[in-house]
Order: sequence, then C-alpha cells, then structure tokens
Amino acid sequence: MSTITHEEIIIGELAVRPRVEPEESGGSVAIHEFDVPVGAELPLAHSHDAYEETIYGLAGTVTFTIEGKAAAIGPGESVCIPRGAAHSFANEGKVDATALAIVTPGILGGDYFREVAAIVDAAAGGPPDLAAIGEVMRRHGLTPVP
Repeated sequence: MSTITHEEIIIGELAVRPRVEPEESGGSVAIHEFDVPVGAELPLAHSHDAYEETIYGLAGTVTFTIEGKAAAIGPGESVCIPRGAAHSFANEGKVDATALAIVTPGILGGDYFREVAAIVDAAAGGPPDLAAIGEVMRRHGLTPVP
C-alpha cells in the first residue's frame, strides 16, 4: 500500500516531494511532486532510456523543452516525455508552478533527488560540481546532454 510522504527535497530553487516510491508500487510507477518558482529552471538537459516521464500540471505553468520543442504545461495539462528524448524545463511565467512527474516504470526514486541535493548543498551557494551531478545522473539512468 502506498502512503503519501511529506518529505521535501530542496535542490537549489526547486523543491521535490516524493509521493510514490518505486518500492511502494512494485516498480510499476514513481510519482514526484515538484515546485518550480518563477524564473527557476533545470538548465541541464537530459534524457532517460529506461522509462517514460509524464508531467501533469497542478498550478502555474512549467515550460518543458522536449527535443527542441516547447510545451507549456498548466493546471490539468500533461505531456509525456518518451524514452530517449532530450528535455529540460523552466518557469517563464508570472506565478510559481507545481507539477507531478510520473515515472513509468517506477525506476527513479527519491534517492536520486537526495543525492543531487547533497551536491548542490555542498557547493554552499557556488556552482555545483557538474561532473558529480553527471555521475549521479548516469547511476540513476539519466543521460546528461552536452
């Protein structure tokens, strides 16, 4: 049985709240709620070959750039990021945004976000160690896009 966790993982300006961990679903799905404040972005484009990622908007608008095409996701809207598609996101709007990331199969758990948060925290406000982040990404099935 799945339970909602109240853990919040802070990565720079972003906040991630794991809602369903892979082990809770027998590996079928992982769900993470995330906040993207106005002006915040994930500048490191990446892809993942072992799972799809579906984004469902809850509040505000997050613009995902998938294979060079922009998709603005607002409340009640969704987009599926297919395996292997390079993508990143940003909040270019005027209000903070919240969305769900639904990972199928459920391979990507909260441990990934905790490890990246630790690297960002270790930078103490300076630029994080991108090589270390790339290593964590690859270990968790993400491929950084140069």
